[in-house]
Formats: sequence, structure tokens, C-alpha cells
Amino acid sequence: MTVQTFVPGQAQIHLTESARRQALKEIERAGAAGIRLNLDESGCSGYMYVLDFVDEPREGDKRFDIDGIALYVPEKWLVMLNGLEIDYVTEGVNSLFKFRNPNATGECGCGESFTVHEV
Repeated sequence: MTVQTFVPGQAQIHLTESARRQALKEIERAGAAGIRLNLDESGCSGYMYVLDFVDEPREGDKRFDIDGIALYVPEKWLVMLNGLEIDYVTEGVNSLFKFRNPNATGECGCGESFTVHEV
């Protein structure tokens, strides 16, 4: 068994090129300065991803500068989101942001929420 120490300043979140292009379009359309990625404690599995357009960070947000996109994440969620990849995909007739979280230990059937082991 190995023990890893999480250092918030070293957290990483990635956007695919498709997600980056779509995020830039939506930020411009909303007239916002960036996007906040938050978690909501709800859904059938525990946590849901929430994306909001923002003009400035809130107290406790960590800013990620990803290829021209300001992404803000509340520090309290960094341990659960470290290593997250955000993609923008088309499934059938719907296009949406898809989250690939290496810390998720399960997802609900609809894919809207996820669980993690206690951190």
C-alpha cells in the first residue's frame, strides 16, 4: 500500500481540444470572463458537475488557465477533481460536456452524478 499526499497547488484539470473550442464559444456568447466548475451534493450517486459562467473568482477558488480559458474551481473540491478531463462530445443528436474523473468510483445509470471514496 502506498500513501499519496494531495497538494492543492499541484491539482490538474484538462480540457480536450473539442471542449476548449466549445468553452471559448460559450464564454464569448455569455460575455463572461471564465467558467466555474463546481460540484453539487445531489443526484442519485452523490455529486453532480455544475458549470457556470463567471466574471470573477469567488473566495476560495483556484484559477486554472487552460489555453486561453479561465477555469475556476472551489479549492474544497480539488481533491475529488484532480486529474479530471473535460471533453465536448456529440451523442446522437445531443452535444454536451463529458467529464472523465479518475477519482470517481461509480456513476449513476444516467451518468449525471458520481461517487468517490472518502477523501
